[in-house]
Amino acid sequence: MAAGTVWKGYIAFGLVSIPVRLHPAARAEHVSFHLVHAKDNTRVKQQLWCPTDERAVPREELVNGYEIKKGKFVQVTDEELKKIAPKSTETMEISSFVELADVDPIYYDTSYYVAPEAAGKKAYRLLVAAMEKTGYAAVAKVGMHRREYIVVIRPHQNGLALHTLHYRNEVRAVPAQEKNGAKVDSREVEMAESLIKKLAGPFKPEKFEDEYRTRVQKLIDAKAKGKELKAEPEKKMAPVIDLMEALKQSLAKKKPAAQAKAAAVKRAHARAS
Repeated sequence: MAAGTVWKGYIAFGLVSIPVRLHPAARAEHVSFHLVHAKDNTRVKQQLWCPTDERAVPREELVNGYEIKKGKFVQVTDEELKKIAPKSTETMEISSFVELADVDPIYYDTSYYVAPEAAGKKAYRLLVAAMEKTGYAAVAKVGMHRREYIVVIRPHQNGLALHTLHYRNEVRAVPAQEKNGAKVDSREVEMAESLIKKLAGPFKPEKFEDEYRTRVQKLIDAKAKGKELKAEPEKKMAPVIDLMEALKQSLAKKKPAAQAKAAAVKRAHARAS
């Protein structure tokens, strides 16, 4: 498989089969640490230890084991798992088409890009065009990473994106809440609605960054240079006592995006003149 390919097989659409491959669409980024010995700053090594033989075990002596009761395991080989793999490990068969809005976002897990192989480009283009025109997303199943996933496939930037979904039994129930006797009046709802409208705008992911990751990297850079980094002042939130007053202050503080943009343009023109 090509670099970055996590699955290779076919999308089955009626009697049409489209050879495709999946690539990760997103990847979490974070600062990684290693465990080092504080005394001499040396990275420690982890060993796989067998308490029965009282020795370190090399990886070639390891097999998959499922614990059926405390301390008792059933061994299963990779070859045995391969023999019972479902057909979805090679073919994603579209079982239905749905409105994307009907899929509750709580079911979404991981996202992938679906790329066609050379032999399937025309059929792939046909599926994309038909889905774009109808507005439907496809539901299928795919076997990978030693499990079978429900997936939803949708048009995305002139191609297809695929999202693995959680099964119904994997989605936790909403936590039971104590009876809430709190009431809000119409004025409070109107004020809150006004605040929402002032903060409303298109989603722009480029506006956000992981501040914690940035601060951790700054801490590492400072310590590498023998410097100390000043701690960020802690901000403590207090319960709102006067809800109406809090809403009024919020509305006064937050300007609509259009007003803020106009003010910025006005300041720029003033500096230019």
